Amino acid sequence: MKEFVKVYEENRENIENFIVTTLRNGGSILDESSDDYKKVFQAFPSMELMYITTIQFSQVSPNIYRTKMEPSAKGRDRAYLSTKMVQKDEHLSMSSPYISSATSDTCITVMIREDDKYIFIDFKLSALLGRLGLVELHPSFNKLTKFFYTSVGFSLILFAFLSIVYALLSYLSHVFIDMKFTLDGLFKPIVALTLGLAIFDLAKTILEREVFFKNYAKENEDAHILTKFSIAIIIALSIEALMVVFKIALDDYTQMIHALYLIIGVGVIIVSLALYTYFAKK
Repeated sequence: MKEFVKVYEENRENIENFIVTTLRNGGSILDESSDDYKKVFQAFPSMELMYITTIQFSQVSPNIYRTKMEPSAKGRDRAYLSTKMVQKDEHLSMSSPYISSATSDTCITVMIREDDKYIFIDFKLSALLGRLGLVELHPSFNKLTKFFYTSVGFSLILFAFLSIVYALLSYLSHVFIDMKFTLDGLFKPIVALTLGLAIFDLAKTILEREVFFKNYAKENEDAHILTKFSIAIIIALSIEALMVVFKIALDDYTQMIHALYLIIGVGVIIVSLALYTYFAKK
């Protein structure tokens, strides 16, 4: 999906001109006499969804797909979509690529003003780029990729919750069953919780970017993801290093060099992350 978005951004002006010109040449969509708007979908092979709202963005039509309609969508408030639109002319606005919550496909939305109504049209980004000859489409592989990201994302969430459950059970067992309260019993659950948070944040990012609704307009997103994940790992390692220092201080001072190695390692990771962030911004 990121590849499609990158191709779109590189050819944004030409693609937008193509969409605007095609819509203008097609005439008024509201003039279609057929309730299923088959002529509209025939004119736009990359079009996957259309609906109509009032001037206050209250939906007055069902969600109209290529082969079906969804009447339950009537009455929905679509005002939030208007904030994503960039105006191209007096009657037409267009969004950046995002993953549609209705179709789960990466799309761009066009908003057209006709009389006292707004018409929203979602164009499937991959089909649009394929029609213009900018990418070669492999639908089966794309479905496999999406299934893989979905499976990995939810699996990571499961392991994140298991890490949290382990941390809580470990602490409760240490305090109420073993009847002890030690630094080791306190720090280990904290490390497990921190790792659980890092894993969940990674899973959330994967699902947002590749499976569910997410706007791709943000720049340096990859650097931001790696920075967030690395910070969580650095915190976990720092807590572990602190625990090692306390344990060695209480048991055997001659082993303090090993704690120093761990602290130096954490410092190297911090410096590396700082350099990566600096060059990513450059």
